Amino acid sequence: MTINEQKIQVGNLQWFYRENNPLGTNDLGTILLLHGLPSQSYCWGEIMEDLAGKGYRAIAPDWIGTGKSSKPDRRNFDYTTPTFIKALGDFLAALEISQFSLVVQGFLGSVGLQYALQFPEQVQRLAILNTPISNTAKLPWAMKQWGIPLVGEMLTQDPLLIDRTLEKGSRYRIEDEYLDVYRRPFLTSSEAGRSLLATVQGLQLPSAMAEITTGFTSWQKPILICWGLRDPWLDFSQAEGFASSLKQAEVVQLPEAGHYPQEHFSGQISEALIPFLRRQN
Repeated sequence: MTINEQKIQVGNLQWFYRENNPLGTNDLGTILLLHGLPSQSYCWGEIMEDLAGKGYRAIAPDWIGTGKSSKPDRRNFDYTTPTFIKALGDFLAALEISQFSLVVQGFLGSVGLQYALQFPEQVQRLAILNTPISNTAKLPWAMKQWGIPLVGEMLTQDPLLIDRTLEKGSRYRIEDEYLDVYRRPFLTSSEAGRSLLATVQGLQLPSAMAEITTGFTSWQKPILICWGLRDPWLDFSQAEGFASSLKQAEVVQLPEAGHYPQEHFSGQISEALIPFLRRQN
């Protein structure tokens, strides 16, 4: 299957995104996939191919400040959750996407959950992969240090932070050809590091977790939780506690997967995700 690489200018921001070519002519809906830190839309490639094979259109953007999307100066984009949410809404409006199923993963994926709470009429179904969803969730030291003044400014200019973080989080080696994609923005410009530092500083995880844990108690749409049990940063107990507070939730355990399950276990995720998308409410 072909994954197309696209760019779209939305106001002062340029979004890079990947889009698949679904088989068939039936409109089975759009799937929006949002990555975490310090990843990119590239991580969804195999799942996007699986979705295309079943007739689903999939869109995976690089968040602003990551990958091939714009990395604006903080004076023009403050990297806070409200700013990310507005930018995401503008991106979807520019693509004329008014309804979709949402898949989120990781730190920054939590912003996707906050978007869903603000615009529930847009989200038909929700799938959560190893994303902070509990008041006990903490930003791991491996990421927290990126936001420390002076220290973070040095650390975020090191392309090897990608290797260390993705491999530590996933618990497996990642092939160099994949790491090259993730490293490239940091090798090309210092903007990638500055944007990462600003993103971590603006994340405000405690207030985000309070909003998410409270807001989803009244959520009415179907939710799928796929959780890598070897995640060194987000324990499965957080997923269990979140699921117990929901009206409609399915939980799928991935025993060998870590924090970035889509990197090594995309097939298992697709096996759970596609039937979930097909299922009638």
